[in-house]
Amino acid sequence: MRRGMVTHPPLRTRSALTGLSLALLIGLATTAILATLRPAAAQSVPPPPPSVRLYIFDCGVLKRGEPTAYGLTRSQVGSTDFSDPCYLVVHPRGTLLWDVGIIPDDQITPGGVEQPVAKGINAATHTLRSQLKEIGYGPQQVTYLALSHGHADHVANANDYAGSTLLVQQAEWEFMFSDGQRKESFFPTYSALQRSKTIKLRGDHDVFGDGTVVLKSTPGHTPGHQSLLLTLAKTGPILLTGDLYHYPAERTLNTFRLEDNIEQTRASRIAIDELLRKTGAQLWIQHDILTNATLRKSPQYYD
Repeated sequence: MRRGMVTHPPLRTRSALTGLSLALLIGLATTAILATLRPAAAQSVPPPPPSVRLYIFDCGVLKRGEPTAYGLTRSQVGSTDFSDPCYLVVHPRGTLLWDVGIIPDDQITPGGVEQPVAKGINAATHTLRSQLKEIGYGPQQVTYLALSHGHADHVANANDYAGSTLLVQQAEWEFMFSDGQRKESFFPTYSALQRSKTIKLRGDHDVFGDGTVVLKSTPGHTPGHQSLLLTLAKTGPILLTGDLYHYPAERTLNTFRLEDNIEQTRASRIAIDELLRKTGAQLWIQHDILTNATLRKSPQYYD
């Protein structure tokens, strides 16, 4: 080789080195991207809380006229409208979704939706799906679905959670899937539950086995109506009563609407009054729009 000449690797060797460098760069870039994505994925579902939490969602308003069907007058109830909340109970060992609204999420537009009903207008402006997503939950994270009962204003989004385990009183399951209910216009909103994994109950049920989340059998409004007793570490016990009452005045004046079985409703109310005396629980009447307006809504929670 003459002095001053510069030698280069053969062309094949240079190509191999260039390919190796490119592969190395791609590998490093991919690793960096995955490292960025992994924490986000891990944070998408909140970790189990140290104790039970209760989230309240706005699932609409039921417009009501004179409350004469409940044995009451307008002056006795204040507001005749009903709130229609949904609830997520988050336990260290799983979650329970309680009641799922009056209007299916797919019918709710960003500006809200109005749906004519027999007596007035029901309205909703927020989807249950979006409110759950805001706090990191979706259908896959709902361990149990429990409905206070099978009426239209409590079941509208039930099909979305058919992959959860359904906790239902035996009598209510038979009512919901009876020939008469199959003819109701809202039956398609919960029909998929017939294929859900289902635990059919015949009375009270301790959901997680530690006494903090207990379904209470309160028949009368429907054959298998149930209520939900929660014991929270800071807030204390809370009782969600479905449609055992609609207005607070029903309780103070001891009035009834047309029930499936008034005597059963009367007995259920007596049992709940005794439970309240025994536990000191707060009674939350779910349709009580005035009290519901004062409660913290998701993403805030009670614990």
